[in-house]
Amino acid sequence: MAKTSSRREFFIKVGQIGTATVVGGALWGHVLDQSRANAYELRPPGALAEKDFLATCIKCGQCVDACPYDTLSLTKVGEDGTIGVPHFEARKVPCYMCQDVPCARVCPTGALDKDVKIDESRMGLAVLLDKETCIAFQGLRCEVCYRQCPLMDKAITLNYRSQERTGKHAFFEPIVHSEACTGCGMCEHACILEESAIRILPHKLAQGKIGQNYRLGWKEKSKISNFSQEVEKKSPEE
Repeated sequence: MAKTSSRREFFIKVGQIGTATVVGGALWGHVLDQSRANAYELRPPGALAEKDFLATCIKCGQCVDACPYDTLSLTKVGEDGTIGVPHFEARKVPCYMCQDVPCARVCPTGALDKDVKIDESRMGLAVLLDKETCIAFQGLRCEVCYRQCPLMDKAITLNYRSQERTGKHAFFEPIVHSEACTGCGMCEHACILEESAIRILPHKLAQGKIGQNYRLGWKEKSKISNFSQEVEKKSPEE
């Protein structure tokens, strides 16, 4: 009788554990289903295109551990974004652009390109979102974002413009150049305003796309121009 009772208790406990496992798995599955990629998340240097990155990253956290500045962190439950995926917030801790790019070097899956050169990485793009708040556009000389840029005079330059109101002062307006900006976030981190006027955004949000209907004649020769030149080369007798 004792054996029958103990056996019954055993199967009851097994059933409870099984139920708890199923419920726990279902709850975790629900959490993962509710997890959505955050359109504003910035990835480590060398990250693949977002869709490929999310498909390749195994959420091991090795890149986070390798970062000497604690720039990177894994998205936690309750935070916006895909749970367990590495990202950084430039306003809190920017990427300090280690020349050996240790975070990318330790990636075991290729989600981060091991051969990336830090000056050629494209984590995002600096965008001056609020010129009305940026004090440089108010006639006060600041230059903080410009001075903090690791690629000064390449990624950020200053546009000199005289101030007509006084006739004696000038505006030194920061200009971002997308072809050089790495998206490291040092400019956003250093901005002296309570809320930064310059922000790092993923390229998909920061840049438009000219499309196939437009051609910049001074940068490339259009097919029509090439055709016209070929026609002109032919002699009338031909």
